Parts: sequence; C-alpha cells; structure tokens
Amino acid sequence: MTRIQIVFFDAGETLIHPHPSFPELFSQVCARHDIAVEPARVGEVQERLAPHLIDLAEDTGVTAPSLDPGDSRTFWTFLYRRFLEELGIHHRGLADELYRTFSDSTSYKVFDDVVPTLDRLQREGYRIGLISNFEGWLQKILVEQELGETFEVSVISGLEGVEKPDPQIYSLAIERAAIDPAMAAHVGDSMAMDVRPAREVGMNPVLLDRVGRYGDVDCPSVASLEDLPDLIPKL
Repeated sequence: MTRIQIVFFDAGETLIHPHPSFPELFSQVCARHDIAVEPARVGEVQERLAPHLIDLAEDTGVTAPSLDPGDSRTFWTFLYRRFLEELGIHHRGLADELYRTFSDSTSYKVFDDVVPTLDRLQREGYRIGLISNFEGWLQKILVEQELGETFEVSVISGLEGVEKPDPQIYSLAIERAAIDPAMAAHVGDSMAMDVRPAREVGMNPVLLDRVGRYGDVDCPSVASLEDLPDLIPKL
C-alpha cells in the first residue's frame, strides 16, 4: 500500500460555505425586498439544479465561469434568475444583488470540522493542498478565515486558466507538489468535478457527502471531514 503524503481539498462546500447557508442567505436577500421565501424552498431548488450546473453553463455560452470575471457574472446571474423563476419570483435587479452577495468574501465561513481536521492531518505529517474551481478572490476568503497559510500547494481555477472537470488542473497540482499522484489524495463534494478527474490522473479521491446526496459510490467517502484522518492511511 502506497502511503499518502499530501491531501488536497476542494474549497466550495468542502472547506467553505455561504453563511449561514446558501438557502438562508438567498432568503435574506429576498427579504430585503419584502419577498418572503422559505430557506427550505430555496434548498429544494438547489437540490434540483445542483446536478445540472454544467448543462446550465452551456445555456449561457460560458463553459468555464471562474476563469473570467465577465463570464462569472454572466453565468451566476443566469443561475440566480433560474432559481428565482423556479421560486415564482419576478423582481428586476434581484439576480444582480444575489450575485453581489455571493461574490462577497464576508458571506462565507469555514465548516466547523475544517480546522480540527487540517490541524490533525498536519500533526500527523501530511502535506495539505487546495484544488478549487473558484474565482481568484477565494484567496481573500481563505485569509479572512485564517487559512491563508495552510496550503502548501494551491491551484485555483480563476488564477490558473483551467477549470474542473478538466484533469489538467489536477495534473498541475501534482506537478507543483512534485509527487507521484498515487501518493496524493483529493477530497471534494462532487463525483463529476472531484472524484472522477482526480482518479483519472492517478490520485486517490475521497467523496465528502455531508447530506447523503450520493448514496452508494464506487470510491471512499466520508460524511464529515472529522472522519478523514482515520480514512487516509487506508487508501
């Protein structure tokens, strides 16, 4: 068995999340315009649309939204309009306000299990890395959340010009870490964006399934990052 030496992490919905949650923050923005929508309803729409983000990107003509600020705005405002339509909400300018809100670093927090897990992995001798589809301002979030110095290797799509699920972003991380991919693990919340492309380049993928979205999968998985340090030696 090859011992894992470096553990890479996805960012969105793996390390960080909209605070207090995407549905609650979405609902708060609507409430500022006297539009009442329950977070639970937003969550239902989120569950319906989340598996189809790549297809939705095709509808905008944007194939890699994090690589260009203009493309990012085009894609996300389109997506927020889709959310609003699904919710039966018609309000001029609300999609733009949602974009501004979810593009503000102060709207994000780290999950409670992140810092204890990263600390334990580092104490146990693992290197820590980041591979994320995110705009370049992810760095600002990480600094504000006191994670700015945590990652030995950091590959953020908005800074690199390549976006998941392109395996090249994983190959770039492996190259920078100067390590055999078999000695690297990657932890993320998406089968399509994290597990499959990481496996394609020879890394050891771990699915983080916080809400039981996937059920049985063909890879190691955890429901909380707290379970990760005990799993890594078994990969």
